[in-house]
Amino acid sequence: MVSKMYEFKTENDLKAFDEFVLANGGSFLQCSQWPKVKGAWKPRFYSGFCDSERVLTCLVLMRKLPAAGAVWYISCGAVSDYKNEQLQKEFADFLKSEMKKAKATCAIVDPLIALRINGEDCKDGFYAHEMLTKCGYELNADIETYTYKHPVQLFLKLKDENGQVIPGDKILKHCEKGVRYSVRIGTQRGLVAHTYTYDDIEKNPQIMKDFMSVMHDTSDRNDFVERDSEYCHNLISVFKDNTDITIVYYDKEIDRNLEEERQAKKQVAIKALETAPEKKIRGLKDEIESIDKNTQSFEARMEETKEYQQDAKIPVAGGLTLRYAGVGSCLFGGTRNIVRNNTRSSHYLNYLRICKSIEDGCNIHDLGYVLVKTPEITEQGTLGKLEPTDNFVGICDFKKSFGSDYFEFIGEYILVGNRFKYFLYSKLMPKAKKLKMKFVKIIRKSQGK
Repeated sequence: MVSKMYEFKTENDLKAFDEFVLANGGSFLQCSQWPKVKGAWKPRFYSGFCDSERVLTCLVLMRKLPAAGAVWYISCGAVSDYKNEQLQKEFADFLKSEMKKAKATCAIVDPLIALRINGEDCKDGFYAHEMLTKCGYELNADIETYTYKHPVQLFLKLKDENGQVIPGDKILKHCEKGVRYSVRIGTQRGLVAHTYTYDDIEKNPQIMKDFMSVMHDTSDRNDFVERDSEYCHNLISVFKDNTDITIVYYDKEIDRNLEEERQAKKQVAIKALETAPEKKIRGLKDEIESIDKNTQSFEARMEETKEYQQDAKIPVAGGLTLRYAGVGSCLFGGTRNIVRNNTRSSHYLNYLRICKSIEDGCNIHDLGYVLVKTPEITEQGTLGKLEPTDNFVGICDFKKSFGSDYFEFIGEYILVGNRFKYFLYSKLMPKAKKLKMKFVKIIRKSQGK
């Protein structure tokens, strides 16, 4: 019998707990502040030591369920070395004993370990899968029943191989043509952007109302999990030093003034045609044609927003970003339908969020998840290729257009504590969850939220 090398215990020093999370590149989902956002889940904090050296921290969120006991959820897994098989085996045994004491049904864990990046296999992912299954974890192959974390994220590197910051304009050059065009023409079509901190939001409640108006419109079109204003406000309050909201407004008055400037330039160009030498005529005609195209676009915006006042400032895009441990995470974001295609405000918004992540010294900008189809299981027992669901193909392409990398993570794993209760949880609860979400959406729509 192999002697134990590690000691695990309940953590009371949450400052040291968070310092370890930050020092080891952990996620905000693994820090002691996260339970304050997920109020319905009760936290447990565990740490692991080798002699006096801390080698592991683990935030467990626990929630009681009708007829199914209690479920434990470890978002992003423990902060630890997943290549250390003995550490993981001993910690899994410790978790089993703790679950038995607490009468927990199962522990769900979804480590942020890449299985593939841009379709290329990652050895660490396959090794981690093999190691976790040896420790008693079972892979959940049903994507639709995942508790929270999605197995596909799109990450944009903000520093090169030498650790040097990549400037925003250089990142923009590597974005797809549509992104570059959208960023260039944004301000020429009446878009203005503001980034708001927690203090700004506390002083002006209208900021949150503007942001939520965008989120509701976005959720009506997509299968994003819709969060209410109270949830978003609480998240910003808990992570006030790490979070901000960026809102892009369409300012009709600015747009009208820009159109007047273009028309003045057009008249100058028309006048110049009368005496222009042959070699300048083509350039002048191209300038006039470009102005006419912009005028058509302007008139379409005026028609689409005719129900708004002439000096209206309409929130058309918004994003809530949390920057923690060198990663800028796009938690929520979207665009309203109004003037959406005309101004391309979503590209404009996300480029500004990327620039803010660069400014704040982040290494990576996480453009967020996409929902994927349930994959086949490979011969090695891992998740197969993870492809976006039909209604997320466009969202995936949008996020890739910034030059981001497509990360497929190893997925969600279950450590079962009670087989019968786990059957109730895994087979019956998903059906109840779907019915509940449909009911919640109906109620919200009827209340106009």
